Amino acid sequence: MPIKVSELLALDVVQRLRAKSNVMGALLVLHAWALILGSMALFAWWPSPFTFLLAVMVIGCRQLGLAILMHDAAHGLLFANRRMNDWVGSRLCAFPVFTSLDLYRPYHLKHHRFTQQADDPDLGLSAPFPISGQSLRRKIVRDLSGQTAYQRRGEQIRRALGNRELSTARRLANLWRAERGPFVVNLLLLGGLSLAGYWWLYPVLWLLPLATWYQLVSRIRNIAEHAVVPDNDDPLRNTRTTLINPLERLFIAPYWVNYHLEHHLFMFVPCWRLPQAHRAMVAAGWREQMEVQRGYRSVLQRAAARQHGDDRGEGPRPSVQHI
Repeated sequence: MPIKVSELLALDVVQRLRAKSNVMGALLVLHAWALILGSMALFAWWPSPFTFLLAVMVIGCRQLGLAILMHDAAHGLLFANRRMNDWVGSRLCAFPVFTSLDLYRPYHLKHHRFTQQADDPDLGLSAPFPISGQSLRRKIVRDLSGQTAYQRRGEQIRRALGNRELSTARRLANLWRAERGPFVVNLLLLGGLSLAGYWWLYPVLWLLPLATWYQLVSRIRNIAEHAVVPDNDDPLRNTRTTLINPLERLFIAPYWVNYHLEHHLFMFVPCWRLPQAHRAMVAAGWREQMEVQRGYRSVLQRAAARQHGDDRGEGPRPSVQHI
C-alpha cells in the first residue's frame, strides 16, 4: 500500500530535505572525476600490482558513482537548474559509462511506481533470489571476467540497431543515434589521455574497470536494494537500506546509494541528503518497521541462502540498465 510522506515526517523536516544545490551537484561530479583521474595518475606514476588493483576498484566504483549521479539527474535532483541537471547528467555522468539519461528516466520512474509488483521493470533483478552460494559465485566470476559486460553491451547494441527486417543503412543510423553521445564522450576521454601521453590508460583503467569491477558492484547493489526483502507490498519493507563502513563506501557503494529505502520513500531528496532522511526516520520512531541491514556481507548471505538445487536463473533482463 502507498504511504504518504506526511505520515512519516513533519512538513518542516520534509521541506529541509527536498532542498537542491547546484554547488553540491557540481562538487559531486567533480569528486567522481577527481578520484577517477587521480587513480589513473597514481598508477601511471607508481605502476605496481597493488596500485593497479586499487585503481581498478576505485575507478569501477566511481563509474558506478557516475551512474548514481545520473540517477539523481533522472529525478531532477543533481542540480536545481533543470537544463544544467540534464546536460551534466547526460554528458558527464551517463555517456561516459555508455548509458542514456533520456532512456533511463521513464524506465526508472516506472520502477518507483510499481516497486516489487508485477509491472516493476526491475522485478527480474530481485525475483530469482534467494539462490545458492555456488550460483552467486558463478555470477561473480562472470562479472569479474568481463562476461557480464560483454553480454549487456551486446544487448544494448542489438536493441539500438532495431528490427532485423530494416535495411542495414537504417539499422546503422539507429545505432548512431543511440550511441552517438557515449561514442563522442568516450572519444574525447581517449583523446585527452592521448594528449597527456597516456592513451593506454583508456583501455587499461577505463574500459577494464567498466567491464569488471563496475559489473560486480552494480550486482551487489542491485541485490541489496530489493532482493529477499520481507514484504513486497509494504513500502517500508520492500526496499532495503544497508548501513556500510568507509571501505564499502569507497569500493562498493558511493554517493549514499546504500540509503535506498529512504530514496524510495522520498524521491524528491537529493542523494547527499539521504543520510539526513534516514536519521529523521529513526528519530520519528520508524526504525523497527524499516528494512535495514548492516553491511553487504549480511545481505549477500541472505541472498545466497538457498541450500539445495541449482539457481533459478536471473529472470528477464531489464530493458535499461538499472541504477
